[in-house]
Amino acid sequence: MYEYLIYNQLKKYVKADKTFHMPGHKGRGDFKKRFPVADIDVTELSYSDNLACPGSVIADAQKDIAAILGAKRSYILTDGSSSGVLSMMFAASKRGTKVIVPRNCHQSVWNACKLLGIEPVIVQGKTEKGMILPPEPDVVARLIVNDVTIAGLIVTSPDYYGNIAPLKEYSSILKKNKRLLLVDGAHGAHLAFEPAKAGYAGAYADLWVDGAHKSLFTLTQGAVLNIADDSLAPDVEEGLSMFRTTSPSYPIMASVEYGVKSLANDPSQIDSAKKAAAILKSDKHIKLYPSADWTKVAVDCAQYGVSADLAAAELEKLGIYCEFSDGRYILFYLSPAVLAGDAKRLKKALKIVLSSKKLAGTYAARATIAPAPRTFSFQYALKRPAEWVDLDDAVGRMCAQNAGYTPPCVPACVTGEMITDATVRVLKGGKTFGLNGGKIKVVKK
Repeated sequence: MYEYLIYNQLKKYVKADKTFHMPGHKGRGDFKKRFPVADIDVTELSYSDNLACPGSVIADAQKDIAAILGAKRSYILTDGSSSGVLSMMFAASKRGTKVIVPRNCHQSVWNACKLLGIEPVIVQGKTEKGMILPPEPDVVARLIVNDVTIAGLIVTSPDYYGNIAPLKEYSSILKKNKRLLLVDGAHGAHLAFEPAKAGYAGAYADLWVDGAHKSLFTLTQGAVLNIADDSLAPDVEEGLSMFRTTSPSYPIMASVEYGVKSLANDPSQIDSAKKAAAILKSDKHIKLYPSADWTKVAVDCAQYGVSADLAAAELEKLGIYCEFSDGRYILFYLSPAVLAGDAKRLKKALKIVLSSKKLAGTYAARATIAPAPRTFSFQYALKRPAEWVDLDDAVGRMCAQNAGYTPPCVPACVTGEMITDATVRVLKGGKTFGLNGGKIKVVKK
């Protein structure tokens, strides 16, 4: 059994006087009553260790986490997966000027390209059932062979809908060509506890991030960055020194360790949660996207002729809040904390809402994102003078800032791509990001 080292250490000193050091609340008064976590909210002290240069309890906790996850080294993150993605991309930037980036990568990947001067080589997989799939391995192979400046590939796996990328095939191609496989596994920390770590990023990646707070018993913003090769450590640690906060939350830190170790100590928690999920997934009357990840439940409202946004609003009236609605799918994110009673309640509510007569015929298909033509690079477009123009006047212009639909923030047009009629249709089709008062940022003529 693994001990919860950080938590136990913090509890050991819970009565220590906080008068003369941070945090400012001092664990006192009305604040402590309203926020019980105040007792273990401390700063870097002789007993609490230092996340930036761990030498005792945090160092030991990270060694245990690495052993559980199958990593050479693991680094606790209290800033969410984004700081880990930025640090991975920093390490990649030391090995090449370009990285292969699937279109549906997280915003943090595009931010890394901006900050680090990385040129994203954009690829887009097939569209199936309204969503973009991971790119085919042969596409990656062709790009790698033809361009020695490409440091590697970063891919999201599993994605928001539970699609798991062909990581084994990617890894084989990249290792053969001495390039890196980076995996944003923000939605897949639980896969480390599958038999033989099936689908888990750590089974194949050189660098990967686990978003512990998304599917483990972990506080929001808790995550882990992992490496499979010690030679990557210096660059990763330099990246972490830039992108990880210098004032990490000790409660979040302790909860990351707890999240990983609680499942290592009692894997049966996943088995019981899977049985709960099966209550939903085995019901033939509930039309779901065929997710490869048991924690993702994507209800396909197109098959009912019902607007996903309206259905989500009706579910809220019944006290059920989905992760998000994208117009076609309502997404629910399960975890090892889900019980059979939860699944039965959701199943009942879905049947009520999806059969509602007032929602019948409200579904309207959203325009799909098609690969856009490029004439100049991402970095070129970033550096050019830009202006905001109406969408209708943007066709044929070069995009100067990523814009697309949200959720889940997939860019319909990436910086450097030419805006097309299809792009405009997507951006007029619902909730978007990257626009300003209906205008889109373009490179000046």
